[in-house]
Amino acid sequence: FDVSQHPNEANRFGWIVEFDPHDPESKPTKRTAMGRFSHENVAHNICEDSRIAFYSGDDAKFEYVYKYITNKPWDGTQGIHHGQLLDDGVLYVARFDENGTGVWLPLVFGLGPLTQENGFDDQADVLVHARMAADAVRATAMDRPEWVTTHPDSHDIYVSMTNNIKRGQDGKPDKDAANPRSNNAFGHIIKIVEDDVTSTEFDWDVFVLAGDEEHQSTINGDLYANPDGLMIDSRGVLWVQTDVSASKLNTGTFAQFGNNQMLAVDPDTGETRRFLTGPIGCEITGVTMTPDLKTMWVNIQHPGEVPEVLKRQGVKKTPATPNIASNWPDHQQNGRPRSSTVLITKNDGGVIGS
Repeated sequence: FDVSQHPNEANRFGWIVEFDPHDPESKPTKRTAMGRFSHENVAHNICEDSRIAFYSGDDAKFEYVYKYITNKPWDGTQGIHHGQLLDDGVLYVARFDENGTGVWLPLVFGLGPLTQENGFDDQADVLVHARMAADAVRATAMDRPEWVTTHPDSHDIYVSMTNNIKRGQDGKPDKDAANPRSNNAFGHIIKIVEDDVTSTEFDWDVFVLAGDEEHQSTINGDLYANPDGLMIDSRGVLWVQTDVSASKLNTGTFAQFGNNQMLAVDPDTGETRRFLTGPIGCEITGVTMTPDLKTMWVNIQHPGEVPEVLKRQGVKKTPATPNIASNWPDHQQNGRPRSSTVLITKNDGGVIGS
């Protein structure tokens, strides 16, 4: 679109969209009360009073972690028709204080700096410009917050910070307690602990610093960089998926990590074990399991993207050579690489990860 003709067209994008998988005639619905930003995913906790809290990261450098709490409780008998809960609630943004505590700051028109005097006309304006609202209330700018997952028992919240090499550069925010490395090339994971899901205060710590020992990594086990996708399964295993960019994959310090991968982590001990590695050039993103934990689905995105290490050797993808770096998953001589979903089971039919 022509931004000079349609300056607000970009505001159509950046929303959580809800689909009803049980009704093919239903229309996708933008849940605008949850704010406009680069939602990487959304995770939830259920409050004691049956209200629901949703958590989401804004996938960009120096952006924020958000929480949305519904005003009304969930009623399981209403099914998908209770989606209007996502239109009636309060959006918050996180401030991580230096002492390991934090505050969820409400993004509500008329509160604090979110007024007409500061450029916000109404609540809709606050939601459309959620990033500017978060700037105004002085939330903590993070190192590219991406996936969020919640523990099924403790309700602890884990948020991946994929990387931020601009941290500490001239004119950019310096390192802080929640983003403790300048030139954060490897990323980290933050853990948030709330006394109650509805609380506006929390405790937090850095669950793990990714990378290697030379760069202050705190990984207990197999090394990785650039954590992205996260999921805690029903027994409490934390699954971590990585997204090292093609420009860094298998080059320099990143050579020791290999292709992008998925790892299993014990949240209590931090023990980390590699579970799978992806094909050349891919990102591992998205995972789910059956309730009995015997079947897993994992997404493999953009396999065959030519890494910088191969470009330096003269490897170049063209329309005539789409498979120059990979022909996964079909492995046909002239086949092109395709993003795919992989189904995983154990040979003995048992629980995955056992």
